[in-house]
Amino acid sequence: MSNSLYKPYSFKGLALQNRIVMAPMTRNRASATNVPSALQAEYYGQRSSGGLLITEGTSPSANGVGYPRIPAIYTEEQALAWKAVTAAAHEGGAKIFLQIMHTGRVGHQDNLPANAVILAPSAIAVEGQIYTDKAGMQNYPVPQEMTDAEIKAAIQEYVSAAKHAIEVSGFDGVELHAANGYLLEQFLNPHANQRTDGYGGSAENRNRFTIEVAEAVITTIGADKVGIRISPDGAFNSCTPFEGSVEQYSLLITKLNELGLAYLHLVNHEAMGAPKVNPAFLAFAKENFHQTIILSGGFDAETAENAVENTENIIAAFGRPYLANPDLPYRLENRLPLNQPDYNTFYLPGEKGYTDYPVYAEVEAK
Repeated sequence: MSNSLYKPYSFKGLALQNRIVMAPMTRNRASATNVPSALQAEYYGQRSSGGLLITEGTSPSANGVGYPRIPAIYTEEQALAWKAVTAAAHEGGAKIFLQIMHTGRVGHQDNLPANAVILAPSAIAVEGQIYTDKAGMQNYPVPQEMTDAEIKAAIQEYVSAAKHAIEVSGFDGVELHAANGYLLEQFLNPHANQRTDGYGGSAENRNRFTIEVAEAVITTIGADKVGIRISPDGAFNSCTPFEGSVEQYSLLITKLNELGLAYLHLVNHEAMGAPKVNPAFLAFAKENFHQTIILSGGFDAETAENAVENTENIIAAFGRPYLANPDLPYRLENRLPLNQPDYNTFYLPGEKGYTDYPVYAEVEAK
């Protein structure tokens, strides 16, 4: 085994120190007004021995906040606060992309700023409940179906967020979050999108919003700075698998490849209880997306090494192992034991379960 997981990798002019990616993970450590904190800069700096860090989902607008204490980038204060994060990542040698996540219908009014509204392709609520700092668990509300004007406005919100990320915050690029049941996937999935206009009905129409967002962001910051995350056959936030998904996502992949995106981030949520990504789609993606592909979902050292071995354009992302192990690349390469994540602290404020996970040298010293 040549251990190519640990060797430098370059794509679109971006030089990574290895093929290890930190996957985006919601951590809810921003301020009540969605401003990134000094604690977040410490968190990403601790994990900067990876090749590429992808931030937690970050809202491009007040309407897209959804959850309590997630970061945003639609104000100057928010964009400027991200500079400490990018500086910390770069100091450790990592490159860092901002994941732009509009939550769409996955939210509650108690979590949104004043005058913000919960929007979605159709007026269909997510099943179940969502946590709010104000009132605890609450039922998901029925969202407001987006008008053409609101769709156009949302596209411009993605554009503005991307521009802030590059020009103000110092990110190396952005990732469009079209997975996990958030706004872009809500348009993709017929369980959430039951429109009868040009943004619904057929597979091509359901793909349209995601493609238009990608095109607009590319026009603004360049294709070499734009990646996208998708989760075909995912099962989050009531965006469950549907008949014809392989054909629809294959159409989407073909178009995204034509746009020349920096990378495709393909998520296998099997480890989280969702169905495994359809092998036919995975094969199609590998053959028809010609830029970098990030694979994520349940990797350990051996399976990640096997995934990237002897490949020209595949790199591997880690979520929960990276959350609990700031020095994950070192531990993987040397086959060292891993800290186990504390699930009880994933979404709480403060340093516990966030910046207090020890590196291996500290564990060994004890």
